[in-house]
Amino acid sequence: MNPPPPNDDLVSRLAQQDPAALAALFEQHRDRLWRIVHFRIDPRLAGRVDAEDVLQEAYLNAAQRIQYAFTDSADGVFVWFRLIVQQTLVQIHRRYFEAKSRDATRERSTHSPWGGESTSFSISSHLLGHLTSPSQAALKQELSQQLQVALESMSELDREVLMLRHFEELTNQETARVLQISQQAASLRYVRALARLKQILLSIPGLIDRFGDGLALPESPMSSVISRGSQTP
Repeated sequence: MNPPPPNDDLVSRLAQQDPAALAALFEQHRDRLWRIVHFRIDPRLAGRVDAEDVLQEAYLNAAQRIQYAFTDSADGVFVWFRLIVQQTLVQIHRRYFEAKSRDATRERSTHSPWGGESTSFSISSHLLGHLTSPSQAALKQELSQQLQVALESMSELDREVLMLRHFEELTNQETARVLQISQQAASLRYVRALARLKQILLSIPGLIDRFGDGLALPESPMSSVISRGSQTP
């Protein structure tokens, strides 16, 4: 999913806190923001919280914080929208889970964007997301547990790079800005993370041979990691 073409006029108007510019830019990025919500939201909220409702709440939050928008560049605006969406998701998770249970140790953490358990769970959940038949349910759970354990061997930052580049489909420049590292560092971590992911996928017996077609792998470049192990970003 490619970023929309930059609109310097709208960015300039957003810097002047123009609500119409905010609405127009948010709509331009809506599909990308929807993808982030779809990937990051806790699966236990499926059927209870709609992605469009999350985006609507995020938009209202953005309108309240318009004076803090990142308006130095077009990619800065998207990174700011993404931050608002992330914060909105944390608020929604807290509202739902704290209402259901006060025992925080029983819930998967949503407080840290780099939470190791959270990122491993999200990656494994989406990689195995196409294994939906009743006959695959038990095996999917077993594979998911194995995959999560294996993903824990990666650094938290490398897992986050995979999430940003492959599942949220951020550019390398956007990824670097989100993680507050250089573009070169983001690119190097991306290549290293791809190679490590290949090792992880191949280390689980039968995963690729039996379910390769069912794994939720983006067409490029993640699908090529299984055969080549790296891809130039």
